Amino acid sequence: MNERKILSDYVYTMVASLVQAGVENVVISPGSRSTPLAYAFASTKQLTMYRQVDERSAAFFALGLAKATTKPVVLLCTSGTAAANYFPAIVEASYARVPLIVVTADRPHELREVGAPQAIHQPNLYGSHVKWSVDFPLADGAAPTLPFIERHLARAIAIATSAPFGPVHVNVPFREPLLIDFSNELPTTTFKHSDMGQLIPTNAAQQELSAILHATKKGFIVIGELALGTDLAVVWEFVRQLKWPIIVESLSNMRASIPEECFPYIVTAYDAILKSEDFTTLVQPDTVLRLGAQPVSKFIMQFISRSQPNAYIIIDEDAMFRDATGVSTHFIHANIGQWLTQLEITNIALEKTYLAEWQKANELAAMHIEQHAEVAKDEGAIVSRLLKLIPNGSDIFVSSSMPVRDIDTFLLATPKDLRIFANRGANGIDGVVSTALGLSQGNQRETYLLIGDLAFLHDVNGLIASRYQQCNLTIIVLNNDGGGIFSYLPQSTVEAHYEDLFGTPTALTFQELAKMYDMDYIRVDTIDELSEKFPTVKRQPLRLIEIFTDRAENVKAHRELWQRINTELKA
Repeated sequence: MNERKILSDYVYTMVASLVQAGVENVVISPGSRSTPLAYAFASTKQLTMYRQVDERSAAFFALGLAKATTKPVVLLCTSGTAAANYFPAIVEASYARVPLIVVTADRPHELREVGAPQAIHQPNLYGSHVKWSVDFPLADGAAPTLPFIERHLARAIAIATSAPFGPVHVNVPFREPLLIDFSNELPTTTFKHSDMGQLIPTNAAQQELSAILHATKKGFIVIGELALGTDLAVVWEFVRQLKWPIIVESLSNMRASIPEECFPYIVTAYDAILKSEDFTTLVQPDTVLRLGAQPVSKFIMQFISRSQPNAYIIIDEDAMFRDATGVSTHFIHANIGQWLTQLEITNIALEKTYLAEWQKANELAAMHIEQHAEVAKDEGAIVSRLLKLIPNGSDIFVSSSMPVRDIDTFLLATPKDLRIFANRGANGIDGVVSTALGLSQGNQRETYLLIGDLAFLHDVNGLIASRYQQCNLTIIVLNNDGGGIFSYLPQSTVEAHYEDLFGTPTALTFQELAKMYDMDYIRVDTIDELSEKFPTVKRQPLRLIEIFTDRAENVKAHRELWQRINTELKA
């Protein structure tokens, strides 16, 4: 068997194994050393291929695609620092629990650590930020090699898609020559299927949870961003049964499309009302139950920390459960599933007045938030207006810093069908444009990106992806000329060096950038222009709405809103 045949069989066996395991999408950045696999991926009709020349943006694009599809996405790059550019997105995927199959082409073993070009130490490159890493053998034609590849790729997919989801790294060395023989059909794999299980609590754990819920007189549930693929119908049924106050973060996607009978239990304005000492004193809990990740709002976590409830129960699919409060008392290792609705929780002891206090405060805060949105001109009011203008059945990807916090404040409970996504694993602002582009490719719904000017600049080269495949996305940039979130932090009270180190104004606007990428562009200088101009943005697949705001006005308006709510909660 000649070298070309050996290499062709090797890469097509890799592709066949990935397809057999359920992979549908691959994101490729160009490079020489990855040529054999790139050819094999591109010539496989069972796969959809996406391209992005910038590896850093490519990885975030794959992250968004995996978030949307809830399926593993393959990333492929050449050797050297190309692989290092994947790192920020891999960190996010690790903490956000997103399944990525990171395939890095490498130099053969004899060219490692000898000064060969584009050769860095790639085995275990990503350290503890991947769930598993493997360094593949060369394509050598030996009998054990292809079975090794099949089973290790099956293992890689199984690990990436077992709870908790996460990235895995497959490092693949190639010797020259790098050309292959194209094939229209994939080889038949000898490894057939991985059967993944579900995490269900023991009977003892379910009985203890039922007993705690039964005995609780004052308690609430916190629902953060849930694991990919969580069945929300199960969670809604649990809400119907328990009838407790339910604090739902915007990223839980339980503030919209709310079943009518669940509306009385949904608390959305918790960030505002928990700033009130009077209210927090009134609703000290006996029990807190948390599903999903920790919320964006630090006030709910601070409230739990100060309250130190008798039972703070965390249900998490990862044994390394998330608890930044340090006051959790119980942990249940499980996926959210039907078992939750089968608990014995009839005739619970929750005080009706306790639920009523949450409902009263939430309604009061929601009224003030809606009134604020009608008259104010700040970014919060703009976000509220946008939430009304964005059509039913849409997805919104939100940048970290202030946009996600404004969504958390101004997205009130609604029957409207909106889904909210963000990169809150590591809470960074990098790769946001690329993640939103990937999400829009995978979700097949109208998609909007809400982002600040600095985060937009940080990943503006992510738009290069639109030159290689059609991308459908409306980007809404809130341009306050700098880092708006720092205006809310203690740094803002120190005038010296504030603008240089934290405000970091750039004085850049984006009309010419929109022109470069053939985007529709609309400039909005006032909130009154927004309703008039928003419906006109529909001519091009990519659209950019740039809304100009003022950092100082945003801080002033937000604090006045919080003060009005706090004052009335004292009454």
